[in-house]
Amino acid sequence: MQGLVAALRFETAFQQGFLLLIGGGIFSFFLDVSPVERLALIAVLLLVVLVEALNSAIECIVDRISTEKHPLSGRAKDYGSLAVFIAIILALTTWLTVLWPLIVRG
Repeated sequence: MQGLVAALRFETAFQQGFLLLIGGGIFSFFLDVSPVERLALIAVLLLVVLVEALNSAIECIVDRISTEKHPLSGRAKDYGSLAVFIAIILALTTWLTVLWPLIVRG
């Protein structure tokens, strides 16, 4: 729980992802989708939050070691950001795939 409190207190991107998880999770229960589809919608949002937490941990460790610019420090942070980006793409494609039939049939 300390990690959740710290992430919500100090990490803006985590706060945004967490709000998206709560809002999207609640919204998913108002959609005409199967339980498995609902699980997928919530799971990919949870994945974004999970990867953002890991990215924040990487950034904290890198900054703890040294705040001076170093190519490896930059790459470590870039790889963490890439992981978040990939998780967001997965979430978007999952939501679009599940919602597309609802959008098309109006």
